[in-house]
Amino acid sequence: MFKWLDKRRQRQDVATKLYNDLVSHARNPAFYLSFGVPDSELGRFEMVCLHSYLLFRRLGRTDIPGKDLAQSVHDLMFADLDRTLREQGIGDMGIGKRVKKLARNLYGRIDAYETGFAGGTDELADALRRNLYAYVEPSDDEMSAMIGYINGAIVGLDGQPTSEIMAGNVAFPQVVAGSEVHR
Repeated sequence: MFKWLDKRRQRQDVATKLYNDLVSHARNPAFYLSFGVPDSELGRFEMVCLHSYLLFRRLGRTDIPGKDLAQSVHDLMFADLDRTLREQGIGDMGIGKRVKKLARNLYGRIDAYETGFAGGTDELADALRRNLYAYVEPSDDEMSAMIGYINGAIVGLDGQPTSEIMAGNVAFPQVVAGSEVHR
């Protein structure tokens, strides 16, 4: 009778695991030490946006349950951002505006990265310069490493069985400070 509650709870558990993995991977120190990403609140937000794009892109290529899972991850992300803003002392009156701005930022980045990926290396580099590297100038090696990482992540996620992702197992490429991307 209440199977829908079990399915909803299960989807929420999987979404929580995917979101936690996404955030954990986005916080990998290698991105900040070797890829030129600013080690700041904004830099970490940008890395969460980038990994959200990678996961949402993959889940968007699945059936309805995959898209529902993407929505659940999205909802968790914004609940987490709301909580973080409150912990920073932002009052109730300012939370809604800031969360809406963060949502617009995320959607803009998703569009920019999708357009950049579809357009090739130069367009992806431009999208990264406008967003991830907006306040710093990455070296050619850092930009090349980030583009390699993104391309590797897309190939890896596209090759990962949907059933694994739907079970909460996402395989982002491993990165190590001072070295190339590892799969």
